[in-house]
Amino acid sequence: MGLGAVPGRQAAFREGLEQAVRYAKALGCPRIHLMAGRVPQGADRIAVKAEMEAVFLENLRHAAGVLAQEDLVGLLEPINTRITDPQYFLDTPQQAAAILQKVGRPNLQLQMDIFHWQIMDGNLTGNIRGFLPIVGHVQVAQVPGRGEPSSPGELNFPYLFQLLEDEGYKGFVGCEYQPRGDTVEGLSWLRSYWDRRATQRLASEGPHTTHVPPDSE
Repeated sequence: MGLGAVPGRQAAFREGLEQAVRYAKALGCPRIHLMAGRVPQGADRIAVKAEMEAVFLENLRHAAGVLAQEDLVGLLEPINTRITDPQYFLDTPQQAAAILQKVGRPNLQLQMDIFHWQIMDGNLTGNIRGFLPIVGHVQVAQVPGRGEPSSPGELNFPYLFQLLEDEGYKGFVGCEYQPRGDTVEGLSWLRSYWDRRATQRLASEGPHTTHVPPDSE
């Protein structure tokens, strides 16, 4: 789960960053997820928060410089501590945004995984509108089962996709879910979504032919 905020592991973080940059360049991928890591086993989260944040800030400033040289973007992703990983250090968009503000580097951005955000904080409409200016990537999965957007759950993805579009998001939306079947079957929701959007667009544009009366002569 990463080493970004783990005390005493700065050298290992930097070594891992160099390897990640090599992979990103080979793959033509412009973004790297800089994972914070876990609160040490047995430690009190509140007691170690200041130390771990200081380490994270140090590592992020270093990472921003390395990534800037390669024209890459670093992403911070809050991961929920209620279901996925109780020990993960970075668990809310508010915490991540505050850290990004302290670092103050334009090539470090927020990764919005809607699955984690819903579990930790809800208020998705307000949070999407509030944090979208610093979002560099979006990921989706249904809550609570982490299946496809079309699977049973709490989230109305057509609404959320429209909200992202209305708010001006131009980036990618990554599918980070666990398909109930195989990958191709799991993407059937996307074809249905596109077909529904096309139908709605045609309906809103009205008829595409105009009746021209015959010449009176």
